[in-house]
Amino acid sequence: MTIPTTFPDRPVRVTAHLDAPLSRWLWLVKWLLAVPHYVVLFFLWIAFTVVSVIAFFAILFTERYPRALFDFNVGVLRWSWRVAYYSYGALGTDRYPPFSLGEEPDYPARLDIAYPERLSRGLVLVKWWLLAIPQYIVVGFFVGGYDAGLWGGGLLAVLTLIAGVLLAFTEKYPKDLYDLIMGLNRWVLRVAAYSALMTDVYPPFRLDMGGSEESRTQTGPQDHR
Repeated sequence: MTIPTTFPDRPVRVTAHLDAPLSRWLWLVKWLLAVPHYVVLFFLWIAFTVVSVIAFFAILFTERYPRALFDFNVGVLRWSWRVAYYSYGALGTDRYPPFSLGEEPDYPARLDIAYPERLSRGLVLVKWWLLAIPQYIVVGFFVGGYDAGLWGGGLLAVLTLIAGVLLAFTEKYPKDLYDLIMGLNRWVLRVAAYSALMTDVYPPFRLDMGGSEESRTQTGPQDHR
């Protein structure tokens, strides 16, 4: 099912559902299983950076983000999110991530970014460094740092490690912990899209927890399926 991307105030939409049951011990070796993805993502994020520079000049002169370049960068973010969700950004599924830049609607972690028909020439000069500085400070606390486009360290790593240990000993992933981890990831991905010039909508300083943005927006907090 395609997730709507027609909400101008929320152009970046991050959704996921927690798979069950999850293996009690697989999380211990996911760092090894994900190595092929890390290698591919290393090169994809080099391309992502180059594409973002090209897009910068395109926006500056035409007020448009070329659609093909936009779709490529969305694909890189999707790929990174799926790998993070499988591994140490969430441990939310044991389903191996596909090697794909596409939407992959059957995968439990989803990312959609609404294509902007027009972007501000003025904002493109300052949003990725000056305006985003407060967000970088917050996200730096969440993730610690980036490696091949994946976040590692920081609060997210600690919470995900706790989730893994609890899973090993109780066979359960606590719902409240999952919702918090999803909220942190959602914040990170919103900032990533903004700093990559893919939207002019400033990321909210708000921890939107849980797996589904749609159900939470319409009817208040709900579970993650």
